[in-house]
Amino acid sequence: MSHTVDIPKAVKDELKKFRFAKSNGISALVAKVNKRELIIQIEETYNDLTLEELVEELPESSPRYILLSYKFTTNDGRVTNPLVLINWVPPSCEMSLLTLHASAWIEFEQLADASKVFDVRDGAEGLTEETLKAHLGR
Repeated sequence: MSHTVDIPKAVKDELKKFRFAKSNGISALVAKVNKRELIIQIEETYNDLTLEELVEELPESSPRYILLSYKFTTNDGRVTNPLVLINWVPPSCEMSLLTLHASAWIEFEQLADASKVFDVRDGAEGLTEETLKAHLGR
């Protein structure tokens, strides 16, 4: 299989480590495409933050892959910590970067092995507690 963007072993190891880590609130692993080296790299890992704080950290004009561990109470009162993979694609993304980002999305999604996956294409307004809970409730 031909790859435009590679995912280094170190990134795969970080994804695995994040997937099995315990979290008491919201934790996130944010990755991006390094356009110059044509690899995915971990930009930042966050622990115990709010969704609003995470959104403030995300770029307004560049796509990101966000693996989120989110403490969620279901309608029947059970507390879960599902892994959610978010494809962050703000409306003002540069087309060449967006193309590279999209080319690696399927492989990153498979490696993340999240229970829920969705796109956010309208910036900060698209990633709120309400929208996240709506996706988790499906």
